[in-house]
Amino acid sequence: MGIDGSMIDESRLRELTGRFHSLRVAVLGDYFLDKYLEVDPSLAEISLETGRTAHQVVSVRHSPGAAGTVINNLAALGAGALRPIGFTGDDGEGFELRRDLAALGCDTGELHDDPARRTPTYLKPRDRGRPGLGGEHSRYDTKNREPTAAWLEDRIIASVEALLPELDALIVVDQVEEEGCGALTNRVASALAGMLPRAGLVAWADSRRRIMGFRGLVLKMNQFELAGIPDPEPGTLVSDEAIRAELPALAKRAGAPVFVTISDRGVWVGDASSVPALRVPTVRTDAPVDPTGAGDSFSAGAVLSLAAGATLLEAALVGNLVASVTVRQLGATGTADPEELVPALRAWKEQNE
Repeated sequence: MGIDGSMIDESRLRELTGRFHSLRVAVLGDYFLDKYLEVDPSLAEISLETGRTAHQVVSVRHSPGAAGTVINNLAALGAGALRPIGFTGDDGEGFELRRDLAALGCDTGELHDDPARRTPTYLKPRDRGRPGLGGEHSRYDTKNREPTAAWLEDRIIASVEALLPELDALIVVDQVEEEGCGALTNRVASALAGMLPRAGLVAWADSRRRIMGFRGLVLKMNQFELAGIPDPEPGTLVSDEAIRAELPALAKRAGAPVFVTISDRGVWVGDASSVPALRVPTVRTDAPVDPTGAGDSFSAGAVLSLAAGATLLEAALVGNLVASVTVRQLGATGTADPEELVPALRAWKEQNE
């Protein structure tokens, strides 16, 4: 069961986005640095020492990644105050990441510094002039594979406790797949479960491997996480019927609504009420797309909308509108500003009325 184009108009969209500037949002999670090396293939040399190609980097750019991608999108949408909670290493990547976050207007006082850890980094060489995934080389990742120290867990928990009374929304971004090696350890997650019921704010969770373990937070997941398929083969799909049947029980177990993204088919939304789950379509496009960061941009739009007073379906639609803008930005983790959502809504209504 889906919805039609009558659910929201431009006036309501502007009403919601007009409230974004007053919202205070913290993002608790794993902060990576996305670092892009722009390679000019015409300048390639052969190394005298190895005989292999020496790719020539002609420019370098970087931006906050993982939890930082959500921050990027919140800032572009005009969120009023942004507070990152997590950690970096005491290294050059950490310096660049903190500087990029500060440039977005973030107060980084709760982003803790651990000299024993590296700042997680996605190093992305790519051919200049080749947009989209076709221009990307193999990626080089720097991750922490040792358990997060107890003192660092203490500081993260204390940061959440200190900020909760000031917040309209808390977004949890659990990016690190290695158990206990990121910001969202079992201890931190347990502390959240104890704090959030009395906090009275929008609490939202997104996790690469452990989304089913969160309680009391709105769960955002993809179709494969819902179906328990950790590494789907290309072309795999979970049927709408299976998603719709599972959503109410999952929402009841989680104690909160559930959003299930289904790629270019949109997003399913459900809660523990007797109202059936519904599918909110995305904006269809024939243009080339780059899905990198689409889920994070969806989260930013949906969370700000919920904190601004949107219904679950309205929040899902705004999230879809944001993602429809960001996926058209090739070769980068895109963002959208509120004015770009208006033509996206017009296109969506034309497709669904």
